[in-house]
Amino acid sequence: MTTKTNLVTGFLGSGKTTTLLHLLAQKPADQRWAVLVNEFGEIGIDGALLAESGAILKEIPGGCMCCVNGLPMQVGLNTLLQHNQLDRLLIEPTGLGHPKQILAMLDSPSYESWLDPQATLCLLDARQLADTRYLNNENFRDQLAAADIIIANKQDRYSAQDRARLAEWQNTYGDGRTMVAATRGAIDIALLDMTRGARGELPDGLHHRHPSPAAGLAALRLPGNTGWRRVLNQGQGYHACGWIFDGDTRFDTIGLLEWVRLAPVERVKAVMRIPEGTLTVNRHGQDLQIETRPAPPPDSRIEVITSQPADWNTLQYTLLKSRLY
Repeated sequence: MTTKTNLVTGFLGSGKTTTLLHLLAQKPADQRWAVLVNEFGEIGIDGALLAESGAILKEIPGGCMCCVNGLPMQVGLNTLLQHNQLDRLLIEPTGLGHPKQILAMLDSPSYESWLDPQATLCLLDARQLADTRYLNNENFRDQLAAADIIIANKQDRYSAQDRARLAEWQNTYGDGRTMVAATRGAIDIALLDMTRGARGELPDGLHHRHPSPAAGLAALRLPGNTGWRRVLNQGQGYHACGWIFDGDTRFDTIGLLEWVRLAPVERVKAVMRIPEGTLTVNRHGQDLQIETRPAPPPDSRIEVITSQPADWNTLQYTLLKSRLY
């Protein structure tokens, strides 16, 4: 039996993880699903967000799963397939990843008897079509070019100009493909079974290699013998910094949210221990989504991404000020 497999792509902040959560919530009770998730940073925030989704989870942190001749992806994919009999596999590459190598691997003879590739979905925030930083980014363009279905996500936040730009993009580049409007990634599970189209030869995109993490604080202890670590990563013109704090550390809810709101970065994702339980944070630009739940996570994880070099030590100092104990 082959495993139905979908690639769910989209640039940073387009809403891939939220969309996956909606899809997993619709999973038939008698089916066994898995998610292979890749993040630009080293911390693994998406894995923490998806941990209670009911799917088998395999993470590939720290860069792009298609780099190094696809070895990270092959290892993760083989692990999932060899140890689990799956009905469906959802693959979420980093928002900075290029789809060509991933799709080529899924179509390769090595996986012909294992995988049944289905439609590729690409999340698009139409507000990004007004920003040359996105329009001039090869990965942004090629993710859209590789998709069978375009999910125009966050449509509740579009202006009339955003909708006009989206319509113009669809007329020029849509190539007759299905486009679905969505709010917070709420899409129908039936989209996963749509027929995969022929997209033609995709460009290779930039040859991107993510260097080893820059020198930073590796493993330290805070007062009270609290363990934590910081990890840095950079590539594709973006910089990431992530922190993990052990389960004995809790953060002040209001102070932490203020830090998230004011941090001079483009992207913040977090799963944090607070007195009330768990706080999840997803911020892209000025868009901020937060949720709380009573059960605390096993540890606290927070990661920021920015296109400009940042003063990580200052950000870290102000983050630690919201630590309760």
